[in-house]
Amino acid sequence: MNFPKELRYTEEHEWVKLEGDVALIGITDFAQSELGDIVYVDINTVGEEVEANAIFGSIEAVKTVSDLFMPLTGTVLEVNKDLDSNPELVNSDPYGKGWIIKAKVKELAGFEKLLSVEAYQEKVGA
Repeated sequence: MNFPKELRYTEEHEWVKLEGDVALIGITDFAQSELGDIVYVDINTVGEEVEANAIFGSIEAVKTVSDLFMPLTGTVLEVNKDLDSNPELVNSDPYGKGWIIKAKVKELAGFEKLLSVEAYQEKVGA
């Protein structure tokens, strides 16, 4: 299982990569493996400010639907359009082509409060 060291993680299995004040957000390799085959990603919050820990969308797998939680307060700027026709990118490349949203972060200090790779690995027993 893959756990990139440059990312931060949430208790709900999202990952965050910060580029200036823009966060790239997706779900972890662990999360996609637990969900199984991803068939649909539903994000209706583009242009909206979403508070940290609030739901910004959902992800549907063959066996379940899960909410997606915003790791940091920010405005959703963009959804990965490739997921419309290829939602399975979340399974095959969760940290690359399978990213879910980009958001403009309101408070950068929150990034340091997210889980480090070591803390996340401990949480999932890896």
